[in-house]
Amino acid sequence: MGAGTAYDGDVLVVGGGIVGLSTAYAITRAAPGTRVTVLEKEPAPARHQTGRNSGVIHSGIYYRPGSLKARYAVRGAAEMVKFCAEYDIPHAVTGKLIVATGRDELPRLHALVQRGRENGIPVQELSGAQIAEYEPEVRGLAAIHVRTTGICDYGAVARQLAEASGAEIRYGAEVVQVDRRAGLGVAVRTARGDVVRARVLVNCAGLHCDRIARLTGDEPEVRIVPFRGEYYELARTELVRGLVYPVPDPAFPFLGVHLTRGIDGGVHVGPNAVPALAREGYGWGVVRPGEVAQTLTWPGAWRMGRQHWRYGLGELRRSVSKGAFVAAVRRMLPAVREEDLVRAGAGVRAQAVLRDGGLVDDFLIREGERAVHVLNAPSPAATASLPIGREVARRALAVLESARG
Repeated sequence: MGAGTAYDGDVLVVGGGIVGLSTAYAITRAAPGTRVTVLEKEPAPARHQTGRNSGVIHSGIYYRPGSLKARYAVRGAAEMVKFCAEYDIPHAVTGKLIVATGRDELPRLHALVQRGRENGIPVQELSGAQIAEYEPEVRGLAAIHVRTTGICDYGAVARQLAEASGAEIRYGAEVVQVDRRAGLGVAVRTARGDVVRARVLVNCAGLHCDRIARLTGDEPEVRIVPFRGEYYELARTELVRGLVYPVPDPAFPFLGVHLTRGIDGGVHVGPNAVPALAREGYGWGVVRPGEVAQTLTWPGAWRMGRQHWRYGLGELRRSVSKGAFVAAVRRMLPAVREEDLVRAGAGVRAQAVLRDGGLVDDFLIREGERAVHVLNAPSPAATASLPIGREVARRALAVLESARG
């Protein structure tokens, strides 16, 4: 790139999931006339985390008050419902139950009530007997009802964001090289050999975000460790009316095996959380040795394993043993039988892990020269995608303004 560089756009977004498309949408709304190009390696949007989750619009009850997850999920849930209504995207505000099935879970359930109130979320406490008013087949010692939780079709949301953004979206455009020049911008080469030039790069590459950051020349200080979440479908859908969750363990960012009646009327059961052997490892048979090596050479992966091996063993058991998975479900839904669960698709969560083995528990957005990197945006990122997109857009436009100045 020289002084007379011809730019293909002002901002280049890498990643056509819901966060990348929300960012493109926010940029063109905040600064009309800004030329945005989105590069997505798949032939269509939302092929990974966005399109492979349970479709829940999270209330924000789980997240630490004041954190980005809490603020953006609470705000994002209301905005997502409004967005779906505006564009006639299938959605429903169903509410959900969080159910304590053991006495040791009761203090954690009460802590969630307090957290919900701190986050401004309406929460109703239920006795064990009151659970049946909402879910006749569910059993527990106590529960809370969170009425602002909903469901939607996030794939449809992503497609609408793509259309409404006015951005140029190039599918089948996998980024393989990034050339950044401080005074000029970025030139990105795709696997097809195309070169795309822009003043600012925004990295929303999800499962590959740390790799894109390093290609750009920025050390993210985290590595993505992929965790596969496996799902079943419930054959007897009449057993569940809405959304039913266990009380999560606060030490982990995973919510446990839950029951979700989706927008299509089917009931998803899951997910568990097991290490994947590829960043897009949607089954045990998908192994990419180079990606496994990237995980194993990161010190944080070993430290995480040493800290959480007991939890991990339980998740592995539920992966390889359908009986163990059913037993986890039966704690809340005693009527479920092994034959009621039919294997369904899986998702992979892009979990950022620190060098010391800590799991990054909040959204993580960092800036580099002529670049903005979204380095941790797993669940509830789909729920929070509109506020996340505005924040990433704000930072990208500030970088663009300084570049032009």
